[in-house]
Amino acid sequence: MTIDKRIGMADLGAQYREIKEQLDPVLASIMNSGWFVMGKNVTGLETDIAKICDAKYGVSCASGTDAIEIALAAAGVSTGDEVITSPFTFVATAESIVRLGAVPVFADVNPRTFLIEPATVEPLITAKTKAILPVDLYGQMTDRAGFQKLANSYGLLHIVDSAQAIMCSQNHKGLALNCDAATLSFFPTKNLGAFGDGGMIVTNSDAIGDVASRLRVHGTGSSTYYYDIPGYCSRLDEIQAAVLCVKLPMMVGWTEDRRRHASIYNDMLASTDVAVPVVVDGNYHTYHQYTITTPRRDELKSYLQKNGVDSAVYYPHPLHLQKAYASMGLGEGSFPMSEKTANEVLSLPVHPQLTDDNIQTVASLIQSFV
Repeated sequence: MTIDKRIGMADLGAQYREIKEQLDPVLASIMNSGWFVMGKNVTGLETDIAKICDAKYGVSCASGTDAIEIALAAAGVSTGDEVITSPFTFVATAESIVRLGAVPVFADVNPRTFLIEPATVEPLITAKTKAILPVDLYGQMTDRAGFQKLANSYGLLHIVDSAQAIMCSQNHKGLALNCDAATLSFFPTKNLGAFGDGGMIVTNSDAIGDVASRLRVHGTGSSTYYYDIPGYCSRLDEIQAAVLCVKLPMMVGWTEDRRRHASIYNDMLASTDVAVPVVVDGNYHTYHQYTITTPRRDELKSYLQKNGVDSAVYYPHPLHLQKAYASMGLGEGSFPMSEKTANEVLSLPVHPQLTDDNIQTVASLIQSFV
């Protein structure tokens, strides 16, 4: 099979050209205004994202990693607290816990959904547990109602790493419902990506919204140069907010493109021995990644690469096996489902700048491989 142009995991240049006419004048107006940090574009973005997520507050910050740490800090997580989360996630999830002096406690994932579940989390709750931090991986939400019921039963915080889940819903409810807060990332390759880093906390908690909004600006008080609490320098700049504001109206269409591409993959791969993504009942999956599993992952990845198709492994090593977390003393076999998943997952191109023909080409290559 001959491919004229390499099929990549993202094409941010093509995405820019798609919005160039709308975006360039907006960026020029910011340059002319001289207002570059936390201006009207930031305020507008916070309002619009909060609405999409069914949240009362949107608190922007400098990155998705900062969003997790600031949300946890604003909710009261501190030194010695235990926070239960997934070992099969980007490092920022656990890193944010550790940076607060708290202790990550890992729960194994469901190998078909890649998510942690209330039933496996509950036995890990101790007197030191302060919060549950599930991860909405690949564009699919964790069990919001189940985790919120568990949190209420034990008096715990329920904060969600939703970095990959913008536009997701569960039983027609947005990211911020049935949890204390959810956090977003606007890294360029996310479904809604900036031209650099950016993040946001969405919440319906007055306390978390208020404290987070102060923490991101050095813990500022009611007046300039007066500070109530030690904080962070984590402001979203106007240029990034403007990029996101221009892209936001495209998100419904771009998300449906991803879902259509996923449907093509599902149909064409049904006759193969690779496992396609499982969508939990009630979830609106946004396919930040379209991730298959196969024991022959490395061979398939190499085969696609040789035939002009990029793919990616998110994530090749669970966090408990990373050098940074070796002090936890959790070796191989500690979380068998996460370890098995890490050895078998492969994410395929699914982004909205691809054509249906591109997706069919990738699926056909997989058919020929298996």
